[in-house]
Amino acid sequence: MKARIGSLATLSLVLAAPAWAHPGHDGGAGFLHPFTGVDHLLAMVGVGMWAWLLSTQRRSAAFMVPASFLAMMAIGAAAGFAGIKLPLVEAGILASVFLLGGLVLAAVRLPLPAAMVVVGLFAVFHGYAHAIEAPAMSPGGYILAFLSATAALIGAGFGLGWLAQRLVGEAAIRGLGGLVMAGGALVLAAQ
Repeated sequence: MKARIGSLATLSLVLAAPAWAHPGHDGGAGFLHPFTGVDHLLAMVGVGMWAWLLSTQRRSAAFMVPASFLAMMAIGAAAGFAGIKLPLVEAGILASVFLLGGLVLAAVRLPLPAAMVVVGLFAVFHGYAHAIEAPAMSPGGYILAFLSATAALIGAGFGLGWLAQRLVGEAAIRGLGGLVMAGGALVLAAQ
């Protein structure tokens, strides 16, 4: 399992470099975009923490939950670049922060297919938002870059969950879920 996570993180970093390096693709903006919105950052770290929590009972969740998020995020981005209108994007993004934080806080362990659907649904909103906020450019490098950054953030959340469990126990992971929800409340208050 650790080898698979390490391989995914390494692949993300390797793929991000070419996306950043090509002039005209502005992959740097794509890579930085997930870090510029606290709501995006909290949701992606929340996905990673929940994937860790789920993987304590079903190891494949460590890969399948993040992969579902990334795949559906790419679909949401494609819809945005195609000009398809998606309603309630900001509400969906904010809901993802609260729900993911709540799932971690309550230590909810849904069956793997259901967990993949939950994160996938929210990922569409995140991918769409990234696309409609993109600078004018070729979408390929931009999408690849923000997917790489997203994978890194999910990996950070997964690692944070692992570390919290190892140092303190499940109560620490649950507390981190509460912090994600509190961060969502701050984002909501700032709007």
